[in-house]
Amino acid sequence: MRYDLDDLRLFVNVVAEGSITAGAARMHLSLPSASARVRALESQAGVALLIRERRGVRPTPAGTTLARHAREVLAQTARLDSAVASYTAARSRPLVLVAGTSAMDRLVPAALASFLREYPEHDVTVSEQRTPRSLRLLSEGKADLGIVSDDEAGSTSLRTELLADDSLVVIGQSGGVLAGRQSLSYADVAEHPMVGLPADAALRGWIDKHLGPHAPVPRYRTLVPTLHALITLATAGVGLAVVPLRSVPPGPLLDIRPLTDPWSTRSHLLCHSAHRPTTATKSLAHHIHLAAG
Repeated sequence: MRYDLDDLRLFVNVVAEGSITAGAARMHLSLPSASARVRALESQAGVALLIRERRGVRPTPAGTTLARHAREVLAQTARLDSAVASYTAARSRPLVLVAGTSAMDRLVPAALASFLREYPEHDVTVSEQRTPRSLRLLSEGKADLGIVSDDEAGSTSLRTELLADDSLVVIGQSGGVLAGRQSLSYADVAEHPMVGLPADAALRGWIDKHLGPHAPVPRYRTLVPTLHALITLATAGVGLAVVPLRSVPPGPLLDIRPLTDPWSTRSHLLCHSAHRPTTATKSLAHHIHLAAG
């Protein structure tokens, strides 16, 4: 059998309202037209779908089954229309978001998840950049938003907003070399085997820049590309790691200690492009603030 979608939609409304009159009103149909459609649907089905009573109608068992499946068909049709429409709508250029290693770990994914769900018409291009490079891209209008470190963005003329604390800590396996220590300097940390990020990672570059030429050279047992992998290795006892506190998951498997070095205290800033922000850019900025909060 072939069903007309408008007939199915009318029938669902009639069942929901308990009245052909009310169902017709929701479909902007006259009562005679709606009644004729329902009778035609029953004729096509070959079984009564409604029980007519003085105060309205109620579905027969067959009508209840038809209404349930009709709702599913109509929902699938709506999703189909939306999916096809996404290809016919005029596509705007992707927004460009730049950020460092720390923000890429949790902040950026959380912000993108909520933004992209709410705005299916917009896409976002994301790249990991060190703060100086991010500021150049924003100044040149090649990026729309950037998440940067406060100590490196202090002299910029671009508009910035405080996002969140991004201080660094040292982590190691629970009960290991950090047990009994209240805090450590980086020099203390470097006396032990470590795990770290590659030299081209934004966070690694930021740390190396602040250590200076006379800082102790750590023994990295291995270098891994993500903070998640770094934390996993530190949890397993492979070596100590210096990571943002915000990236460390709660739990008993890690010892976490603050660093005494002044450079370990830092914050994330949201930095705006030199160009006038669009409505989409403002919306993405709002979702970044929500994720940071």
